[in-house]
Amino acid sequence: MAVRIRMKRLGRTHRPFYRICVMDSRVQRDGKAIEEVGHYDPMVPDKSKRVKLDLERIDYWVGVGAQPSHKVGVLIKKVRKNDFGTAKAPPPLTAPKEEAKPVEEAPAEETAEAPAEETAAE
Repeated sequence: MAVRIRMKRLGRTHRPFYRICVMDSRVQRDGKAIEEVGHYDPMVPDKSKRVKLDLERIDYWVGVGAQPSHKVGVLIKKVRKNDFGTAKAPPPLTAPKEEAKPVEEAPAEETAEAPAEETAAE
């Protein structure tokens, strides 16, 4: 039997909640689990409180051959290092840009007179 440590989705629409379970790899995502070893709630604002894991049981299952899924492996690594990072601050607000006003050109008559006056003055 191929055993995986993976997430089982619970919660409602647009409000996910996951249990981290040890399961047979052939069982459907929300199927029966062998053991539940933690949970992950991505909607919690504080990143360090999103994950709760029983690391002793995870070490046991990895020791007997269970493979964590990619996402669960990342979560295990973050819990062990206690490195959850910090949420990015929103970008600073900037004033809206003003539209560039078109440069007003002199009427065609004035431009024609200006060169004539310059030649007369010379």
